[in-house]
Amino acid sequence: MKLFEYLDRISMMHKLVSRQCTGSPEELASRLGVSRTTLYELIDELRSRGAPIVYSKSAKTFFYSQPYDIAITCTLKPLSYFEAKETVGGINKLSKILFFRTLLSELSVLT
Repeated sequence: MKLFEYLDRISMMHKLVSRQCTGSPEELASRLGVSRTTLYELIDELRSRGAPIVYSKSAKTFFYSQPYDIAITCTLKPLSYFEAKETVGGINKLSKILFFRTLLSELSVLT
C-alpha cells in the first residue's frame, strides 16, 4: 500500500510542479497529505535523481528550472489462462531444450 501512495504523491507533485501551481511548501505538503519535512525529503529524492526543482519565493511555487518529465507506469492485471500457461510452459520448454542438448551431447559421445 505504501508503494502506491508514494507513487501517487510523486505523480501529483510532478503535475503541480510542472504547472507551477504548488503554492507554498506548507500548501504543497497539505495537498500531498504529508508533513513539510516529508515534502522536502521527497524533493531531495527527486533532486538526487536529476529533477531540477527550485522554489520561487516571489511566485510562491516550486517549478522545474529546466524541462523535466517523470513517467510512472504500473500495470496490474490478472493473467488469462493462456498467458499463465505460457509463462509456466516457457520454463518447461527451456528445461526441455536443455535436456535435449544434454541428450544430443551424450549420444554424440556414444557414436
